[in-house]
Amino acid sequence: MKADRLITDCHLATMAPAAAGTSGAAYGAIEDGAILIRDGRIAWAGAQRDLPAHDVAETDRLDGAWVTPGLIDCHTHLVFGGDRSGEFEQRLNGATYEQIARAGGGIVSSMSATRAASEEDLFASALTRLEGLKATGVTTVEIKSGYGLDHDSELKMLRVARRIGREAGVRVRTSYLGLHATPPEYRADRAAYVDLAIDDILPTAHAQRLVDAVDAYCEPIAFTGEEVARLFEKARTLGLPVKLHADQLSDGGGAALAARYGALSADHIEHSSEAGIAAMARAGVIAVLLPGAYLMLRETTPPPVDVLRAHGVAMAVATDCNPGTSPLASMTAALTLACVQFRLTPEEALAGATRHAAAALGLAAKIGTLEAGKAADLAVWDIQRPAELCYWLGKPMLHSRYLGGVRS
Repeated sequence: MKADRLITDCHLATMAPAAAGTSGAAYGAIEDGAILIRDGRIAWAGAQRDLPAHDVAETDRLDGAWVTPGLIDCHTHLVFGGDRSGEFEQRLNGATYEQIARAGGGIVSSMSATRAASEEDLFASALTRLEGLKATGVTTVEIKSGYGLDHDSELKMLRVARRIGREAGVRVRTSYLGLHATPPEYRADRAAYVDLAIDDILPTAHAQRLVDAVDAYCEPIAFTGEEVARLFEKARTLGLPVKLHADQLSDGGGAALAARYGALSADHIEHSSEAGIAAMARAGVIAVLLPGAYLMLRETTPPPVDVLRAHGVAMAVATDCNPGTSPLASMTAALTLACVQFRLTPEEALAGATRHAAAALGLAAKIGTLEAGKAADLAVWDIQRPAELCYWLGKPMLHSRYLGGVRS
């Protein structure tokens, strides 16, 4: 077998699901493994003893390190202007997230800073946050708009996200989040903003190839199920998949709405009902758990993980990196928080940052496991066992990353 690179002297956490009817090793682990890479993809992965005859240009020996798929942060708001550390202080002094939002803070505060920032400023500030994600093994990141909330600023955010994907050493998927909050200039005519977001900004962003998926925030302080359904109908006509911020602060039927439209994912879902979760299971919607927001908002109702398990809903884990409710720029910290706060097992958490996160972005066929044909996006770790990725909080563990077979 001809290959560009051989990776050897390592252990593999392939994160491939066990075949039906078999128990399978935890983490899809293969000790004493090897990987052959050709044209940016995994040509072969398995036990060193089974390595096929090969002709390679380069060999990387990893001295017993563990290799996982590159981690996937499938829910971020990485591009924004300013920060909201002042609101952090307000919450610690007793103000609620809803009170701050209704007083003109929250998302609207970030909107003002984002509108004022240049594309260059937004790009530069996003890179500082991205470095934290890359240093914790991330090779793919989803980036949402939603802090511009007007035609030009939403497109500006999406252009910056695309540039990050071209220049910053990660794969990027973009999500249009025009229904994130009502901007102040439309407070007296909310319907006009909904029309603008659906009938003007989204089609323009799609025509400019800036959008991979469409998202919305469905909550009493944000947008109704009827408004979100209109957006999703428009996305359907454009051939775009949808995602949803669902049932974070209350059970507004978001999980069922996401299921009705065959969404890639329903995210947050702390207050989703069992009926909504059953609908997600039937529709194959991924549940994206966001422990950073849960921590920072000091929430007390966790996502119904046992119900998700009982219905067989796959669970992804993401940072929700954003300026207000989850200033979290470490994927391994997100894994630790998911285990400690939501009682995920380390294997569930790591699956949530690899194969289930890939599915939440519609990329399950391309990334998320160490299998032949997938992109050679790898994270190499100086650890003794995979559970350490969820155990250590703040300890540097990354040895190196590969994106499309190129080491960094």
